Amino acid sequence: MATASQNSDAELRSKARHRANLKVIAESRQHGEKTIHIVNVSAHGFMIDGNPGYQRGERVELTLPVIGRIEALVTWTVEHRVGLQFERVLRLPNFLALLDVIDPKTG
Repeated sequence: MATASQNSDAELRSKARHRANLKVIAESRQHGEKTIHIVNVSAHGFMIDGNPGYQRGERVELTLPVIGRIEALVTWTVEHRVGLQFERVLRLPNFLALLDVIDPKTG
């Protein structure tokens, strides 16, 4: 009997993430408006560097090219990095169009 290869969660996450180089204004109740630097993105969320003080569980609103205004939840923080999950999964055509805009090679 053939067995399917098992991918770890980390492997699946790394395959789903795309490099980014995008600065946007994000707003939270606790910290008001802050400029954040998105360094990678997936259809489910994104990572920023330079933590502006966000804590796990905090909600943040931002406006992304193509996508428009969207809310995200801080799911983890490690030193200067922060992971956020979008309130909803981005539709594939919109996500692909977003990738065209935020490609780090063009920024």
